Amino acid sequence: MPKSKRSKVVALTKVAKKTREHKTNLMNEVQASSEKWKYCWLFEVGSMRNAHLKTVRNLWKDSARMFFGRSAVMAKALGTTPEEEHKDGLSKLASQIKGQVGLLFTNTEPQEVIEWFADFQQPDYARAGNAASRTVTLPVGPVMRHFSDPPEPFPHNEEPQLRKLGLTTSMVKGVPTLTATHELCKKGKTLTSEQAQLLKLTGLKMVTFRVGLLSRWDSTTGQVVQIEGGGISDEEKSAAKEDEEENDADMSE
Repeated sequence: MPKSKRSKVVALTKVAKKTREHKTNLMNEVQASSEKWKYCWLFEVGSMRNAHLKTVRNLWKDSARMFFGRSAVMAKALGTTPEEEHKDGLSKLASQIKGQVGLLFTNTEPQEVIEWFADFQQPDYARAGNAASRTVTLPVGPVMRHFSDPPEPFPHNEEPQLRKLGLTTSMVKGVPTLTATHELCKKGKTLTSEQAQLLKLTGLKMVTFRVGLLSRWDSTTGQVVQIEGGGISDEEKSAAKEDEEENDADMSE
């Protein structure tokens, strides 16, 4: 029977599974980095965004090597027991590799690393499933966008979208206008997709991407030091599924 010539739907968002060769290469790269660099930091990310993590990677590309995702592979590369560890003390670090964490290999002295990551924070838009960090109430009058200073009203052609997202608006002199105050979100409550979209359209950023340093391995001593107060809260750890899939696919370049 001849093959059908009808068009077929191809999913472009599906992440291809990694082969054994890819995992082996990743393990080799992690082990090579443990031999090249003096320190290895274990880190986690708050309000994960791939674009910001890639920015961190680019800023450190000349003085560090970063791996993120594939936790089981990274742990196996370091060695999960004293008998299997690639270098002295790495099994202590490997035992802490759980969930969405990464490794940063560098020769930069610890205090400089801690200060740099404490300073690097990038505000971003919340997504559905995040908890609102504050209550936002839109007042009666023109619906404003906060991308500029001072804020500007929405253009007339976006009024249908605002209504679709739950705002009760009417056109006043060609400007989408609220006829009553509207509580867009309440602090601590989980955001819906409509609320997240409205926050983005109005230009209100509610989450902050940052990297939390958990512990540090020193190749000269084989010791692993825990970083006090360096972790990320559960709320900050929340991440969109597409980010997790993309990171798991390839964030070890």
